[in-house]
Amino acid sequence: MDIVVRNVTKRYGPQKAIDNISFTVHTGEVLGFLGPNGAGKTTTMKAITCFISPDEGDIAVGGYSSRENPEAIRDNIGYLPETNPLYPEMPVIDYLWFIAELHRIPHDEIPSRILQMVKTCGLEGEKHKKIGELSKGYKQRVGLAQALIHDPAVLILDEPTSGLDPNQIVEIRELIRKIGREKTVILCSHILAEVEATCDRIVIIHKGKIVADGTAPDLRKRAQGREILRVAAEGPDAQALSDALLQLPSVALVDPAHHIPGAFEIQSVDGQSSKRQIFDMCVKNGWYLSELTPIETKLEDIFRELTRSN
Repeated sequence: MDIVVRNVTKRYGPQKAIDNISFTVHTGEVLGFLGPNGAGKTTTMKAITCFISPDEGDIAVGGYSSRENPEAIRDNIGYLPETNPLYPEMPVIDYLWFIAELHRIPHDEIPSRILQMVKTCGLEGEKHKKIGELSKGYKQRVGLAQALIHDPAVLILDEPTSGLDPNQIVEIRELIRKIGREKTVILCSHILAEVEATCDRIVIIHKGKIVADGTAPDLRKRAQGREILRVAAEGPDAQALSDALLQLPSVALVDPAHHIPGAFEIQSVDGQSSKRQIFDMCVKNGWYLSELTPIETKLEDIFRELTRSN
């Protein structure tokens, strides 16, 4: 089922939580929905799942309108919110049976659906344990199982790896990619590495507006006009080098390089290269240029640029 968001706006009092946003997610696609805290990610997810109604615009899921047929949309969506809706005192199988009944799955089909979810989500060794006895990783797996048990065509995941250790994160990523081959998936997160490793396409929202939409390579290509270089020199102290770099006409931005004392990452003015000016500056000052390395634009750099407060 495709998801089509058309010109959707949602206000809370005078504030627009989302402001005239539009995007489409196709069947078999895992979409990463990125944004800083307060950007409008969760509000958008709540609108898609018909938990709230937009003030303007409409959302269609599989051709069903969120205004005209919200129940049909809810029947076709599995939702894992950031706060996992689990009952710690219930055994895994009892909990999944309870959720299946809430989704009105026919009684004679529930055992097979539970067995399928246990297998799909890797819960074989944990299915008889109480949920409160499980690790955070297995609790997330149970959360995915409850979101999938009614076999929805669309899956909405809000921060699905929050609080997990690196091994658990890899396991959940692989599970999401597997599910995404057959379903329409939106993964809502502010963790860039998570989205890049899991998703086919990325939408970035900032202050309620869509500021980017494309694959990670597409977003990098758009930023390639901004040359980024790592620069280090022997002779000047760090402050002197930083000041000298900022004086160059082709240099737009100078930041300390991460984990490299005395080195800087510079961003050139759009469409210009700073390499020759940096080399000439060092020669003029009698400094030894120890590093002048082009850096591929990272998704983090693109995200920071697009969501920088105005």
